[in-house]
Amino acid sequence: MGIVNVTPDSFSDGGRLATVDAAVAHGLTLVEQGADLLDIGGESTRPGADPASEAEEIARVIPVIEGLRDAWSGPLSVDTMKPAVARTAVAAGATMWNDVTALGHTPESLETAARLGCDIVLMHMRGEPRTMQADPRYGDVIAEVSDWLLARAEAAMAAGVARERIWLDPGVGFGKTPDHNLVLTARLGELAARGFPVLYGASRKRTIQSIDPTATDPADRLGGSLALALAAARNGAAILRVHDVRETVQALAVQAAIRRWEG
Repeated sequence: MGIVNVTPDSFSDGGRLATVDAAVAHGLTLVEQGADLLDIGGESTRPGADPASEAEEIARVIPVIEGLRDAWSGPLSVDTMKPAVARTAVAAGATMWNDVTALGHTPESLETAARLGCDIVLMHMRGEPRTMQADPRYGDVIAEVSDWLLARAEAAMAAGVARERIWLDPGVGFGKTPDHNLVLTARLGELAARGFPVLYGASRKRTIQSIDPTATDPADRLGGSLALALAAARNGAAILRVHDVRETVQALAVQAAIRRWEG
């Protein structure tokens, strides 16, 4: 899953895709580099981020979705917590709703997801972007995150979302310490064993800086991003959400080639 951020304040590439044409061109470049699907987001969910209005978010993402749909027939995801944005995005050609609140942002989120009939990503986040990194604590992070996500999946199915449409995302970096994120990665297979496909996103995140303090610029976290992506793939992730598509595709191909020779 290639990331197409059309926000002015995302942690890694905020403001870089300042026009619709630039965002569409970037998305198509990611496809050329090997992306199987694209995730378009119009509101930053980095730690401490301020929310965008519904109108702002629609104005940012819909022209990009329309432009990509005109040029490419592959799957498009909209990264939003707002049901109205999801409805508008699906009408414009999106085929997946990636929700960092796991359909918990508004009372109408569950019903909207059921009505849309698209794929749904339920992500774990403790708190909200402005507060989620304020001393997050868990007993057993993988068990607590998995149990919470399973409960959200049950709620979605009870509302009418088809089981085969549901994806789970442990929410690396969303209300977790670096150690929590590493545990989630190492034990991702325990979530994958719960019966739903797993989406994993740790690309350029601050956990890498906790290991390499020199990586203060997110753009300098490629090596760590690849290491996390490879570990997640080995441990059962079905989708990797990344900024650096070409490098991730290459790393996965080499890992697969090596594994063919393992006993």
